[in-house]
Amino acid sequence: MFSITLKLMRKSARMLIPAGIAILIGTAFICATFLFSNTMTDALGRQQTGSYGGANYVVTLDSDTLKSATDEEKSAAWSTTVGDFHLDQVAATDGVDGVRAGTVTDITVVNGGKNVSGIALGTAKDQRLLPVGVADGDLPADNGEIALPESVAKQLGVHVGDTVDVTSLSMQETAGTADGTTQSDGDDRIRVRVTGLTDDTNGVYGSYGGASVVSDNVLAALQAVDDFSQVCASQLFLDLAGGGDGTNGSASDPARAQATADAVAKLLPRHYRILSREAANQEAIKALSVDGGTDITTTFLLSFGVLAMFVAALVIANTFQVLVAQRRRTLALLRTIGAKKGQLYGSVLFEAGVLGLVASALGVVLGCALIGGLCASGLMASTGMDARFVASWQAFVVPVAFGIVMTVLASLGSARSATSVTPLEALRPIELTDTRRAGLVRGVIAVLLVLVGLAFAVFAAWQMHESIAGGGDSMVSDAYATVLLMAIFGCALIFLGLVLSAVFWLPVLMRGVGALVALAGPSAKIAHANIQKNPRRVAATGAALLIGVTLVATIATGATSAKQTMGEALDKRFSVDMIADGTDMTDTQAADAAKVKGVAASVYAPTAMMYTQDEDGNGMSVLLVGVDDANALRSVMKADLKGVSIGDGTVLMPKYDVFTGKALAFGDGTVTFSANPVGDDGAAASDGTASSDTTAAPDKQLTLKPTLVDYRRVSENYNAVAFVSATHFTNGDLKATGHMLLMKIDADTAGVALNDVLGDVQQAFTASPGVQVTGPIAERSIWETMINGLMALLVGLIAVAVLIALVGVANTLSLSVIERTRESATLRAIGMTRGQLRRSLAVEALLLSLVSGVAGVLLGTAFGWFGSYMVFSLYGDVVFPFDWTANGIMLGVAALAALIASIAPAHRAVSTPPVEALAEA
Repeated sequence: MFSITLKLMRKSARMLIPAGIAILIGTAFICATFLFSNTMTDALGRQQTGSYGGANYVVTLDSDTLKSATDEEKSAAWSTTVGDFHLDQVAATDGVDGVRAGTVTDITVVNGGKNVSGIALGTAKDQRLLPVGVADGDLPADNGEIALPESVAKQLGVHVGDTVDVTSLSMQETAGTADGTTQSDGDDRIRVRVTGLTDDTNGVYGSYGGASVVSDNVLAALQAVDDFSQVCASQLFLDLAGGGDGTNGSASDPARAQATADAVAKLLPRHYRILSREAANQEAIKALSVDGGTDITTTFLLSFGVLAMFVAALVIANTFQVLVAQRRRTLALLRTIGAKKGQLYGSVLFEAGVLGLVASALGVVLGCALIGGLCASGLMASTGMDARFVASWQAFVVPVAFGIVMTVLASLGSARSATSVTPLEALRPIELTDTRRAGLVRGVIAVLLVLVGLAFAVFAAWQMHESIAGGGDSMVSDAYATVLLMAIFGCALIFLGLVLSAVFWLPVLMRGVGALVALAGPSAKIAHANIQKNPRRVAATGAALLIGVTLVATIATGATSAKQTMGEALDKRFSVDMIADGTDMTDTQAADAAKVKGVAASVYAPTAMMYTQDEDGNGMSVLLVGVDDANALRSVMKADLKGVSIGDGTVLMPKYDVFTGKALAFGDGTVTFSANPVGDDGAAASDGTASSDTTAAPDKQLTLKPTLVDYRRVSENYNAVAFVSATHFTNGDLKATGHMLLMKIDADTAGVALNDVLGDVQQAFTASPGVQVTGPIAERSIWETMINGLMALLVGLIAVAVLIALVGVANTLSLSVIERTRESATLRAIGMTRGQLRRSLAVEALLLSLVSGVAGVLLGTAFGWFGSYMVFSLYGDVVFPFDWTANGIMLGVAALAALIASIAPAHRAVSTPPVEALAEA
């Protein structure tokens, strides 16, 4: 029986190809997911341990013992210094060939007017223990030396032998410049000599452009401590004799290495342990998998692979339904000569299993080729990941097993139909049209799913509405996750119910639309008639496309709603589109930023950090900004400034405190500003700490009459940003400690993207690290970049299911052509032209794709609106858009793909002469 089945498969190979392609795509996706996860895990694990350099053992904190430690012990463990590790004793231990303290700090390298921020490591006597190599020159050996990354040296224009200045946040804080006050040159910098250039071949510090290596005294200065022994360190990197290959190729002698490790362990501070590089690497990979790394990524991607295989199952089911229908006479003849029902049942399942095995195996080959090409292309290397192809049994076994199981399951219905063939049917004409009606049980289950899903969704929406209307912060914090999961579960049930019931409503919908299309001519009328002949297959094909389009439309609608909702919310929370402020902003930089395309208006003003107190005596930090008049502010600020004037004796202040949100009030109708903190709490400075800064004249105060207006979020670093007349900065009342550039952005009129405007403005201030660019445009740009990236990723993943669904459209048309061979020949015989026959199949394809597509767009838009309400109503008034562009493109692609899918079936239909077709049928 199996040999007969294989012969039947060879005869029907053309019909099986589309189903095989669907399986191949789905299994290739699953295989590629596993391989991608392997590659990411390997790359991340090696990146995590890349900082070990050539060490074969590492000393780290013991997280297990630290869990039971007291707060004092934890604090001591986390503040360990180089001196606590007794480096001299460790280095003198028998079997220790090299040791390096894991010291690291931030660094800013300055050369003239250029500066580059990055990361710096302490030097080592043995270069092999460093995670970076030396591309030119030498490592620092004496005091006051540095080896710069090649990229940093290129940006600064320095070479080996040159001198540069270096600084760090710790140095600036110690020198008193972290709060923006001006210090004399040299107070927060030290001069060092460049001894070499480093390269980061393993991409350990790719996000920093590489790592600098500095001498011990420079590292101590960067951390603002007196000597190297006081530098913070939480790791030691060791080269132990017999420890095997760290990357140094030492001979392996585990017993000797373990003995040395035990001796070193006795010298370590409490709560520290020593591990082999291999053990540390395994722990790093385990941590990545458990704490939200590759396991979650794999699960996330596999869910789309399962979706793709589910859609492929619909294509497979269609194919086998027609195969069994075509072979009814053959099956009847087999029954006549003694074949049993069980043999016919097994024959269909065997055929499905063989198809699944072959297509899945090809899918695994394709998946391997895709990931292998990705690793070889260097694309991941450009992101800082050193990717290499890592195989695993799951990548081969799971896709093949899943492909076979899904194919066999999809063919069960057809196998059951094969057993119903009686020997007498060998004498009957073949009737391929499936006129069976969908079962009542299916309809009842579908309705129940939709009703239960609606109940969950409505209840979740009601809970959200009640919480927002009543200001129910407790619900949002305590039960929001549960309500959100309830909403997702409700939508999933509704969607499942609609897909399950598609066999009832989708053919009716196509019949209605087809009736209108039939008025266009004979080709459209024939297409309308043909599409009604097999409603079950039409429903299965349409449902496959419906799934993909609905998911894409949901994501597109949700992304559009998110961007518009968050944009409006940010506009309400900020009064100025974009603000740049800092202590080292220059007039030239501000002028360049004001000329950026998309900047519609700007105001450049001096600033001074001052303090005051409200009527309750609460201290406040206030940034005073000098402007010419209120008209200048009106050009850039979104606030009601009608009737507001800014004169020598007045100050424009916000109605609400930025930090507390409380309304501001001043008892006697005046407000007094001082250069020193005032009030009962010492008034927070710009960094949130008490300040004794006296940049402005310490004995001089400025008393003004406040005008309170509701403008918000000009800056989050102060209790308030107030606007005064610029004359106060010229007559000696105030001393400018910085400058601010307020900008109004109109990217749409300028025809540029928000990201480009933000990037160009930031570019104007690259030479001044103290300048910060903030505002809703900056935040919106971050939101939109994140949302667009996520949308592109999800749409790309779901596109696999859409592609399989379109393969299903081609498959349905091909099967219809095969079924209607006699009918097509008869139409040709009575005068229908080849062009008309082609057009009828094109119209049939368009009906299948566009009706399913439009239904998917409408359903996806509804889901997108509901999801947006559940997620973004916490941030503001939700916008419910209809994304005409994305949905139009999606329907256009579906229509074009459907037309392309109709080409091959149409060619088959018109290429066979009518007489031959009649004889063949």
